[in-house]
Amino acid sequence: MVTPELFKRFPDARALATAETPELESIIRSTGFYRAKAKSIQETARALVRDFHGKVPEEMDQLLTLRGVARKTANVVLGTAYGKPEGVVVDTHVKRLCFRLGLTDETDPGKIEKDLMALLPREQWIFFGHALIWHGRRVCKAPAPDCESCLMRTFCPRRGVV
Repeated sequence: MVTPELFKRFPDARALATAETPELESIIRSTGFYRAKAKSIQETARALVRDFHGKVPEEMDQLLTLRGVARKTANVVLGTAYGKPEGVVVDTHVKRLCFRLGLTDETDPGKIEKDLMALLPREQWIFFGHALIWHGRRVCKAPAPDCESCLMRTFCPRRGVV
């Protein structure tokens, strides 16, 4: 919800890198932890300008050098922005649904990602992450999954069990 105003005011990495911190904080305040996020945004923008000519890198190892970027974020960027399936996004929704569907017994996102990468063909990695996130937000919610309207209920080992 804050990105339209953020990118209207700061359209590129150079603008973010030189932004006045209080102005940046006021734009992102509603996201919570806005001071830490503003610091991360500015440090990342500075690194993009300094190390990557102001462009978001297209390689996993380069993305992982940026402040606040771990595999989940790198997978989102590579998959969504560049169409590169380098891994499976494992956020809170994917983690929860993989457990409920019996796709992994792991709790560590890195281990869950490895399990999913072994189960799925590479060309499905991007779609799978997006699909599970969508499903987890709308149907298989954390506190109260809607098993009755779930299209996966016939094969879900945890249907009706939270």
